[in-house]
Amino acid sequence: MAKINYKKLQGSQNLRLRLLLSTLSSTPILIVDIRSNETIPGLLPHEISLLRLIEKVCDDCHVEINETGTKLKYKPGIVMGGKYLVHDCGLSRSIGYFLEPLVVLGLFGKKPLSIRLKGITNDSKDPSIDTFRSTTLNILKRFGVPSEGLELKIENRGVPPLGGGEVVLSVPIVHTSLTAVNWIDEGMVKRIRGVSFSTRVSAQFENAIIHAARGIFNRLLPDVHIFTDHKAGAQAGNSPGFGISLVAETTSGCYISVDTTISYPRKEETAEIEDDERADLKPPADVGVEIASALLGEIEQGGVVDSTHQGLLYLLCALCPQDVSKIRVGKLSPYGIEALRLIKEFLSVTFAIKPDPSTGTVILKCVGCGLKNLSRKLS
Repeated sequence: MAKINYKKLQGSQNLRLRLLLSTLSSTPILIVDIRSNETIPGLLPHEISLLRLIEKVCDDCHVEINETGTKLKYKPGIVMGGKYLVHDCGLSRSIGYFLEPLVVLGLFGKKPLSIRLKGITNDSKDPSIDTFRSTTLNILKRFGVPSEGLELKIENRGVPPLGGGEVVLSVPIVHTSLTAVNWIDEGMVKRIRGVSFSTRVSAQFENAIIHAARGIFNRLLPDVHIFTDHKAGAQAGNSPGFGISLVAETTSGCYISVDTTISYPRKEETAEIEDDERADLKPPADVGVEIASALLGEIEQGGVVDSTHQGLLYLLCALCPQDVSKIRVGKLSPYGIEALRLIKEFLSVTFAIKPDPSTGTVILKCVGCGLKNLSRKLS
């Protein structure tokens, strides 16, 4: 056995991205001091669930965690993909947290991936599955991912604290590599689409949100359609809640999205709140106004994607063949900056960052690392 050289990292931040980059670049990693000074030390349930998920779609990957969970050794294997996989994402983070790394891994698999994920479909922390469907999948198509076989089916919805949602994700494989993009034209917003949903509450909640959101958009453009998705019975999961996901589509084919979910908080989060305050949720009309304003804020920032998708955009650019990709974003988000650092560390791809003062946006250029889908060739 040759001695394995582990890349040493510290701390709990960006575990998702580190594991993803480690797997794509086949770099074994050793992470120490994971929340070693906190009251609950070590890896959290959703991080362990993510490791289990990666083990499901890969072959021969090796995970070692010490007793307290503050140290993690991870040796990546070969991404296999496969059909009829099932994974329970748990209740501490929503399915959106798992989708982003999973969809990128799936592209570089040996076989196309089809997996059923169970857990929370919509919460206020992670991007909801509606946003994933309307925006993330469209961003992937820009990079030459085939649109046949790329889909996310929502079977049941589930909101915190009890979840109960189910989705089926299918990801095709890229046959050789992604294609580099030159994507700096944002275009003008031509239409706004959205989906509102409610589970185990009256359908009136959705109408109130939509009415409030449209009140803001209709002054700006005529083409606004927000669909309703009222679930009842088993399809509604186990907790009451409602929410909305909005996406603005521009003339040059960019998708800018925001979403929100209103539900009762999880057990860990209720500890700080007194009992009498806990019972009332935010009224839907306020939610509608807030989310519409949030979308307008994202559009105002400029850029070809919204701030939540920056990390994914940089990663896709870095994985392109050795060709120049050029993209425009609004403000660099903190997650985006961390993503750039990790990409430099694992893939040694450096982005040239140039602010464009006339529009207040930033233009990034990079030469991809030329990652090819090697798993497919080994067979």
